[in-house]
Amino acid sequence: MKPSRENRLLPSVLGAIGNTPMVELSRVTRGVEGRIVAKLEYLNPGYSKKDRIALQMIEEAEADSSLEPGQTVVELTSGNTGTGLAIVCAVKGYPFVAVMSKGNSVERARMMQALGAELVLVDQLPDSMPGEVSGEDLALVESVASRIAAERNAFRADQFHLQSCVRAHYLHTAQEMLRQSDETIDVFCEFVGTGSAFGGCSAAFKEHEIMCYIVEPAGAAVLAGHPVTQPNHRIQGGGYAKQKLDLIDERLVDGYLQVSDEEAINMARRLAREEGIFAGFSSGANVAAALQLLTSTHVGKTIAVLLCDSGLKYLSTDLWA
Repeated sequence: MKPSRENRLLPSVLGAIGNTPMVELSRVTRGVEGRIVAKLEYLNPGYSKKDRIALQMIEEAEADSSLEPGQTVVELTSGNTGTGLAIVCAVKGYPFVAVMSKGNSVERARMMQALGAELVLVDQLPDSMPGEVSGEDLALVESVASRIAAERNAFRADQFHLQSCVRAHYLHTAQEMLRQSDETIDVFCEFVGTGSAFGGCSAAFKEHEIMCYIVEPAGAAVLAGHPVTQPNHRIQGGGYAKQKLDLIDERLVDGYLQVSDEEAINMARRLAREEGIFAGFSSGANVAAALQLLTSTHVGKTIAVLLCDSGLKYLSTDLWA
């Protein structure tokens, strides 16, 4: 069990990763039977849940010698994993190259650079819109990241495939949520990007008979088996229309939920105004999906969500216009 960081001096900022608070969203659920409890992942040092996988990937790679002292680390990112890796690599002394689509918000790029990352920005496809990164845009980023990793003999912190990312959430995030909720959680739902948070948390939660739902953007819900009609949705960090994610065990999925751009944005704004929680698009999507369940198939239940990243990462977008 990771010890609490309260009342002790931390040897570095890496000790501040994890053990985030969990709160009940009693205002956005006013008049609804049931509860939504939310893990404030935006209070990690890099302002997102991805700090957890960044630390786990690097520490496991150090332990098995797949990452050598001074070796360069490379990864594609929408900004959050890159920020987490920039923090971990800065503390541990590894050069880090973040490869990101120009469609992601500029705040993320500036934060990674401030943390010492070398940033490589990749052009979007001609028909893509800034702030709306499609699966095809991500494929371009993957191609560049793979080339740079080969050229520099770098360690690839591959967040779409490394099982260390799942373990970060199985060993820590889910266990914290169970303790903080006194094991009262009935349902978990999570907006899927790489699938690591859903994969790790669902594996832990199924040991407690908790139902687990995947959240996807409306119009890009390929995991649910739907055709892609809106590849350029606005919920950054996920919904890339990948038909299979290696980090998700489909046997642990109880159902699929879709959330529109408007629903995610409106809920993110409600979280800020009504709960004092300043979070991003995917956090709004998670709470909107949880509210769908509370008003339909899971009336009266306790539904747990992650609030994935900070609203500070979207000040240049129209989320807060």
